[in-house]
Amino acid sequence: MQIREIMTATVECVRPDDTLQDAARKMRDLDVGPLPVCGDDDRLAGMITDRDIVVRAVAEGRDPKATPVSEAMTEDIIFCFEEQDVEDAARTMQDRQVRRLVVLNGDKRLVGIVSLGDLATRSGDEEQTGVVLSDISEPATPAP
Repeated sequence: MQIREIMTATVECVRPDDTLQDAARKMRDLDVGPLPVCGDDDRLAGMITDRDIVVRAVAEGRDPKATPVSEAMTEDIIFCFEEQDVEDAARTMQDRQVRRLVVLNGDKRLVGIVSLGDLATRSGDEEQTGVVLSDISEPATPAP
């Protein structure tokens, strides 16, 4: 089974120059925690999460109304391709301990997101989902 068969294809982005408040409002309206960040060329520039906003901006005293998304987003993006096998994506999630991957097409343009929930409800492989969840949930070493 390929990723395109189980991914969520309706994905909205924020832009690097949008404010953190804009991103937070979009997260609220869409009821999501992560949002892809897309540049002017509609190519993936990063990811921003509700946690990024809190830890990288609010906790540091930055004004969410004035701080651009580019100052709090993660640029090192973990992704997969839509034609990849679901098992490959699951291994990537396990290895990198992430619960979701952005999905790119052959032109490296964003076409969707695949989450652990997508694996659980759409792939039909409950055993694989359990293994992935177990590995993702391993405690990380706290930062000093």
